[in-house]
Amino acid sequence: MDKDYLKYTEMAELLKVLAHPVRLCIVRGLIENGGCNVTHMQDCLNIPQSTISQHLQKLKTAGVIKGKRNGLEIKYSVCNEDIIKLVKNMFNLEG
Repeated sequence: MDKDYLKYTEMAELLKVLAHPVRLCIVRGLIENGGCNVTHMQDCLNIPQSTISQHLQKLKTAGVIKGKRNGLEIKYSVCNEDIIKLVKNMFNLEG
């Protein structure tokens, strides 16, 4: 067994961020759609924009997602390859 706990700690922190149903749903949706904005997420999830923004901030702080601004719109996408692989495997997503 590898006793380098630092790499386990980093992955455990990422898993904690994903361990909320709404955040997991957001990440899966971003992977499936190739990214989207908050309005699209709000329409799909039927939860307040402020709640979605709080979840997005946690995902962004953890390095799971990134946002790209285009005028007034921000399109979010998953930028962590390990998380992409994990979520695709969890939900048997193609690609």
